[in-house]
Amino acid sequence: MHVHMVGNGQNGSGGWLRLGSAWHRWLAGFMLKQLGLPASAVEGDLEGAFSEFLLRQVRAAPSLDAVVLLAHEQVYDESGSLQREHGTMFVPNDVVLGLARQHPEFLAGASIHPARPDAIEELDRCAEAGAVLMKCLPNCQNIDCSSPRYRRFWERMAELRLPLLAHTGGEHTVEIVRPEFADPKLLRLPLECGVTVIAAHCATRSGAFDGDYFGDWVAMLREFPNLYGDISALVSLNRCGHLRDCLAPEILPRILHGSDFPVPVLGHRLWLQRWIDTATFRRCQAIENQLERDWQFKRALGFPEETLTRAAALLR
Repeated sequence: MHVHMVGNGQNGSGGWLRLGSAWHRWLAGFMLKQLGLPASAVEGDLEGAFSEFLLRQVRAAPSLDAVVLLAHEQVYDESGSLQREHGTMFVPNDVVLGLARQHPEFLAGASIHPARPDAIEELDRCAEAGAVLMKCLPNCQNIDCSSPRYRRFWERMAELRLPLLAHTGGEHTVEIVRPEFADPKLLRLPLECGVTVIAAHCATRSGAFDGDYFGDWVAMLREFPNLYGDISALVSLNRCGHLRDCLAPEILPRILHGSDFPVPVLGHRLWLQRWIDTATFRRCQAIENQLERDWQFKRALGFPEETLTRAAALLR
């Protein structure tokens, strides 16, 4: 679970990609290089090139049958007005719903801002069309999940048995609008409404100056049996600080494997901190398929098969 769809709308999907800052342009180029795609893919049919590449990766990964492919919502204000000046990318729900209809290797993860005037209607539509969860990035999409105005949206998600995959912790891949919304404690309202909530990245920091909310998330696990966390992007230089902590007996049963693809899988820090030996590092880092490489690093650290398969019992 937790694989991003990427596109630029050149095929008429209605999506878009903005690489306005030097950092985002460099990062996009680095990711494309890691995937073996040409830099020119950003200007062409990126959705077509990326989805075809990803499909080959899933089919070639020995440990995987399918991935949850995520749409990416636009930024709205609290009144439901579209904030066109914000956002790094937009991947419409119909892109991932369409790909999921075509390929059993893709499961659709919708993305819906709860302030949208048609939020509940879109929620029902996506669930009917086969969405297995709903993904949001509160700090990037301007979503205060604790706002009472969204209560009915969360209640409807619970009725539909549609899990919420919510970004928690720092973020530097896409534009941040409200950094304080990275706090997992703001997820209390959907949890109280009965939504199964998956805290993406287990509320860990992404940069040196980000807040570290891992301890807050762990405390919430004791209070809410419907709270989980995914270890997406935790095999990376900047996010892996709490990866081994997730093996603790009181935490491990709530952990789901996530990728965050196309974020690169770089296990160097696991080796530098001596969590794995040199032979294991070389074996895992040499795996060309990044989806498989990510899981094999986690297996080497001690994550059991249940971490990989647990999501199947939670997805709609």
